[in-house]
Amino acid sequence: MVSLSLCPTAARSGARVFGSATLQIEVAGVRNSKGVVHVDLCREAEFLKDCPVQASAPALAGKTIVTISNVQPGTYAVQAFHDENHNGKVDRALFGIPKEGVGFSNDAPIRLGPPKWKDAQFQLGDDKGITFKLRYFIGGGAKN
Repeated sequence: MVSLSLCPTAARSGARVFGSATLQIEVAGVRNSKGVVHVDLCREAEFLKDCPVQASAPALAGKTIVTISNVQPGTYAVQAFHDENHNGKVDRALFGIPKEGVGFSNDAPIRLGPPKWKDAQFQLGDDKGITFKLRYFIGGGAKN
């Protein structure tokens, strides 16, 4: 499990930021233990782009858990990918099809393109846990 602090000063001092929460993200359907599982926590304006809040954890076949601490309450979405070759990006095949597993909060549907914000968004107030599954379009998914 990896923890990422969004408020480094408060995290170092042990203080809890008023109104902050911890988000535990369980990424299921990880097909192997190669590389890392990378997650982005996004607001609407950042969704499907490079989000400023990012974390990774070593990939564990089946499921990988990543924890992000000191998140301010609000509406967010999570986007994730299984970076099997640890190169920091989603590798793509012909026509932009992801070669590595990708997934979104709420298991937002991926139909002929990325999901819509409204399908991936969730409210974060207090501490929360979410679970969603990676989808592999090339080479098959997890062998559970």
